[in-house]
Amino acid sequence: MIKYALFARLEAKPGKEEEVAAFLQAGLRMALEETTTPIWFALRLAPGTFGIFDAFHDQQGVQNHLEGPIAQALMAKADELLAKPPSIERVDVLGLKNTGAT
Repeated sequence: MIKYALFARLEAKPGKEEEVAAFLQAGLRMALEETTTPIWFALRLAPGTFGIFDAFHDQQGVQNHLEGPIAQALMAKADELLAKPPSIERVDVLGLKNTGAT
């Protein structure tokens, strides 16, 4: 059962909004390879504000993700693309409905 999640809020530097969007879209390939990350979303919350929501079965999945290639790639580009460090919140999942992705 999915019990744990992370929500990261990303604020793009002015003029870097589309680069952040492209970076997040490319992150899907890496997310598909993470076997302990069953749910992953890249989001645009406002023109320069983005988010990543991912969910996990257990705390080991959370840790694997935080130490994995997406997090490493994000931190490597953070100074170039982001106005401030990402805000990452740990979230408890209280309920979930997933009828399948298309």
